[in-house]
Amino acid sequence: MARKTTEPRSKPSTGADAASEVLCNRVTELRKKNKLTLEQLATASGVSRSMLSQIERGQANPTLTVTVRIAQAFGISVGELLEQPWASSPIEVVHGDDGNNLFRADDECRIRTLSPLHMEKNIEFYEIRIAPRASLSSAPHYAGTKELVTVASGSARVYSGDTDCTLSAGDSAHYRADLQHTIENCGKRELVCYLVVTSQ
Repeated sequence: MARKTTEPRSKPSTGADAASEVLCNRVTELRKKNKLTLEQLATASGVSRSMLSQIERGQANPTLTVTVRIAQAFGISVGELLEQPWASSPIEVVHGDDGNNLFRADDECRIRTLSPLHMEKNIEFYEIRIAPRASLSSAPHYAGTKELVTVASGSARVYSGDTDCTLSAGDSAHYRADLQHTIENCGKRELVCYLVVTSQ
């Protein structure tokens, strides 16, 4: 059976300070929310596409003038641009119909991020739906990465390196994800499971 492969996410640059990281996340979030390409945001703000790309990757420390231009392009103040929305409320909601949280969606597999997008990436939480006879295969992640999968409905076969196990609804498996690993739908109906990824 051919297995679909998803590459592990790259970790954010460790050189970015807290303010740059907030700006990086907010610009990316607002651009996607407003369905703007980097070129469109560059035109609206007067900030070059290359600078915007560096900001979104956390590789630039923009001047106040650049920050003001970006905020104006979104129709908000600098304070609103830099505000961490989760800091002003004890509850943050991730809405099920928010397309920004779809990590993958095709005929074989649908992966939805359940944890807030700004959340520290040493822990990630996903809802995964896999069609019958399909699978989700991943190359090894960073050393020390582990995954915990819980089957909500259907049945799954989980592979980690040379080891595998079969899970039914209500079962969970905790396994190394720094080896080649796969979640396979071994049943006749859609597999629905929840996946927690932790890294050191």
